[in-house]
Amino acid sequence: MTDQAAFEFASEWIEAWNAHDLERILAHYDDDFEMCSPFVEPLAGEVSGRLQGKAKIGRYWETALKMVPGLRFKLLEVFSGVGGLVIRYQGHKGPVAEVFRFGPSGKVASASAYYAP
Repeated sequence: MTDQAAFEFASEWIEAWNAHDLERILAHYDDDFEMCSPFVEPLAGEVSGRLQGKAKIGRYWETALKMVPGLRFKLLEVFSGVGGLVIRYQGHKGPVAEVFRFGPSGKVASASAYYAP
């Protein structure tokens, strides 16, 4: 993952979220990707904090977007690495760091979100 590719991904990902365009958001991910977030349990009822697959995660994100209609993210930093990247951004409740691992398709195979207290 080059620094330029990481920045381009992060910028497009933020823009997709800020547009509240679920189809555009999901286009960044493999069909069977896994997502981990502390908000999975309260919003989706999954105590593991993990969801897998575009259909299930799409429903989860659709619920989240409806709950926070004014949701906007602000890109703060992008860190590139081998096979992945980290985006640090300002979310609606404060700073967030999200770790993305890419699969052979070039799309996200797994993502984990971490929130500041």
